[in-house]
Amino acid sequence: MTTSEGTGFRDALRRLPAAQKSAKGAPAYSRFVNRKLGRYLAAFAYRVRMSPNQVTIISALFSFAAIAMIALVRPSLPMGIAVCLLLVIGYALDSADGQLARLTGRGSRAGEWLDHFVDSAKIVTLHAAVLVSFYRFFALPPALLLIPLVFCCVATVLFFGMILKDLLRRGVTAKPVGRPSIVRSVLVIPTDYGLMCLVFVLYGTGLVFVGIYGFLLVTNALFLAAAGIKWFREIAAADAAQAPAPNADVVHKPLIADTVINIPAGRTPNADAITKSIGGSAIPGRHP
Repeated sequence: MTTSEGTGFRDALRRLPAAQKSAKGAPAYSRFVNRKLGRYLAAFAYRVRMSPNQVTIISALFSFAAIAMIALVRPSLPMGIAVCLLLVIGYALDSADGQLARLTGRGSRAGEWLDHFVDSAKIVTLHAAVLVSFYRFFALPPALLLIPLVFCCVATVLFFGMILKDLLRRGVTAKPVGRPSIVRSVLVIPTDYGLMCLVFVLYGTGLVFVGIYGFLLVTNALFLAAAGIKWFREIAAADAAQAPAPNADVVHKPLIADTVINIPAGRTPNADAITKSIGGSAIPGRHP
């Protein structure tokens, strides 16, 4: 590597901390580990002149390779390690594409759509692959096959609710907040997709993985219930903040039903007389 190449990488690495999203609400692994991994990958992508969309596609290749292994390969220790590494790299690249877009100013609606599209497909197929694997390779009671099925529903609704909440609150002035809480980041780590990636290193342990996976389902379901209420209140508050204030200067104009039309005795009313009596405005859609 030449000096200019090294400078390009280091310069991008130096500038990337200013291209980070807010850490508010981010779980611990995503906040302290994944974003730093993504920063190095984004600096490399910047150096080799990759586009954010290219990084997104490579991220998808790593993630879906791991998902295919879960569904098709019998669980074992080497298999679990391979799946874990593929998922971790895919998730780091998922962070890198956004960082690269903000660094280069090449963010776009199409790129945001592609990123969310891949994420939603990844969330659904990951738990679907676990269901297939449980059925094929694990000697489990039929009732336990509901765990990945329910997890798929919970994870999908959680992702959609979070994305829709952010979308509906765009343009609403957020209240100033202090430094994001480290304690909260640690408390919500069971909801962290990065933790899910790491848990797959235990995939070859059988019931140990099933127990941990079930625990993550319970914590995610509880978080979804609490977050759903919180998000609804936040959006309702945004509606109230944007509602127009009543204007006391607006003069009420009487409706047709409130208008008294005076017609001299012995004369037949016509449209012109009615129109003049109600202020000169014809009834919409009705012409004399």
